[in-house]
Amino acid sequence: MDILIYFLIGGIAGFTAGLFGVGGGLIIVPILYVVFQQQGYPLNVIMHLALGTSLATILVTSISSILAHHKKNAVLWPVVKNLSFGLCLGSFFGAGIAGILSGYVLQFLVGIFALTIAYTMFNARKTIVDERKTKTLPSLKNQLGAGAVIGIASAIFGIGGGSLTVPYLNRCGIVMQKAVATSAACGFPIALAGALGFMWFGKSQVVELPHTLGYVHIYAFIGISSMSFLTAKIGAKVAHQLSPQRLKICFSFLLLGIGSYFILKAVQGIF
Repeated sequence: MDILIYFLIGGIAGFTAGLFGVGGGLIIVPILYVVFQQQGYPLNVIMHLALGTSLATILVTSISSILAHHKKNAVLWPVVKNLSFGLCLGSFFGAGIAGILSGYVLQFLVGIFALTIAYTMFNARKTIVDERKTKTLPSLKNQLGAGAVIGIASAIFGIGGGSLTVPYLNRCGIVMQKAVATSAACGFPIALAGALGFMWFGKSQVVELPHTLGYVHIYAFIGISSMSFLTAKIGAKVAHQLSPQRLKICFSFLLLGIGSYFILKAVQGIF
């Protein structure tokens, strides 16, 4: 019965990711939090388990996105190479930082992040980016540093990093289409290192729950990744039939609800 629930979550997350053009992490984490809570898992590990499992699913679903962008020659592989070491290092140790933090602190941080992205998307619904301006990429050292920061944040928030990598690349002068494609490729090292980190640090915390490997739930990983891989394409097709401005508004309100929910849960838990 549980695996059916995870298939359903994967279907929803994949469709939403395809519809709104972002990774499913911000959708998967809150749904898994509720499901794990209903299944009676200890409150002190639920958030960690949701984050680790989310990153593991992104590892699989990112492959489909990478292949699609690569066929269009939109991925800037030299940039991916420059960022990858920092992304991997940051994501792995970001999982370690998340393991140290309490579930309530993680809820609060994810809530704040969701509200920030909601605000940014709502304000950007009519923004026109001038992609004719040319800039040069930062030095290799700065790219490594940026990768590390993005990796740490992505692990703590349980996301593939698109919400952070795309704006960074765009500000560096990379046109939006290539920024999105390159960000999708960067999602793989983030998810790989982050998932391994949550497995490793989860084992060191002696997390003993059924069907888990550290802070990654195996059944949830299988169910969500397999279904989201399929439904993301459906969501993408629907997205092309709707206006981008309306999509951004809808997603910003969805994130507003998610962010408010997590902040409320954190405040209730602390006080």
